Amino acid sequence: MIIILLGAPGSGKGTQAKMLSSKFNIPHISTGDIFRRNIKENTLLGKKAKMYIDKGQLVPDEVTCEIVDDRINMDDCRNGFILDGFPRTIFQANELENMLQKLQLEINYVLNIVVTNQSVITRISGRRMCNCGQIYHIDRNPTKIDGICDVCGEATYIRDDDQPKTIKTRLQAYHQATKPLEDYYLKKGLLINIDGEPAPKEVFNEVVTVI
Repeated sequence: MIIILLGAPGSGKGTQAKMLSSKFNIPHISTGDIFRRNIKENTLLGKKAKMYIDKGQLVPDEVTCEIVDDRINMDDCRNGFILDGFPRTIFQANELENMLQKLQLEINYVLNIVVTNQSVITRISGRRMCNCGQIYHIDRNPTKIDGICDVCGEATYIRDDDQPKTIKTRLQAYHQATKPLEDYYLKKGLLINIDGEPAPKEVFNEVVTVI
């Protein structure tokens, strides 16, 4: 099963992808996570990606497509996978179809998580990350001890691209480049809109019901 998650930054794609990955036992592929890991390790890819991400801009299509193509060809993707943050442009969507054709695979669901711009701003500005992969929110999902991860005990942090000054830039980039994907997948009969405003578990229940 191949699932694509669409939605604005802060819509909850990552949270839903993690839960879907656990339920269906297929890998969660987040281009954002791949880029951030490379940034942390200061790789060549990380240096390239950081220039764009820190400004709230999208990483160029060619770089992103190369990363995804390499990842979905790994053995753990044979039974399917969840794409979170890819594709983000029509070009990437076309490239993904070419990749899948070579693997004799096809997309099963495109879930579009719908939230308002105000919700995005509220969610992103309150989001806190941990190096172990856990995601928190100061209001919706706070840590038990302020600023300390519940799982590993390390200090949480605010991503550079979650800073208030970049949120509006990220939203603008999303609406310009990614919104057209909704029409693209709607015409293919794959798009399913999901209300992303309720609590994550409620959203997940709707997603599972749809699938």
